[in-house]
Amino acid sequence: MANVETALKEIMTSIEGALGAAVVDYSSGMALGSTGGGRDLDLSVAAAGNTDVIRAKVRTMEHLGLQDTIEDVLITLGSQYHLILLCTGHGKNALFLYLVLDKGNANLAMARHQLRRIEADLEV
Repeated sequence: MANVETALKEIMTSIEGALGAAVVDYSSGMALGSTGGGRDLDLSVAAAGNTDVIRAKVRTMEHLGLQDTIEDVLITLGSQYHLILLCTGHGKNALFLYLVLDKGNANLAMARHQLRRIEADLEV
């Protein structure tokens, strides 16, 4: 089992093309931890903004009467992938992992696989 800091380090070292990552509580919009990012990638702002994305999708699913869960959300930009993976399991039901990838250096399928593996080991 990995804590937040360990999980974030593993994301940045094991996922090719990772530019930044955060563990976010979408009930508050606050990041429990983040790593990477930089001048052009403020992970605190991204955490709050992506919380709105998840909340909007949950509301839409409720309005549609969908009895399902969100696994992940992918946003593709010109030079980046933004991947939001909702956490599952005891104590993690209001959390998501947020990963920003360099589109030119990342393997999206492998990144999703690795992120799921890291999420499964995450203990909060």
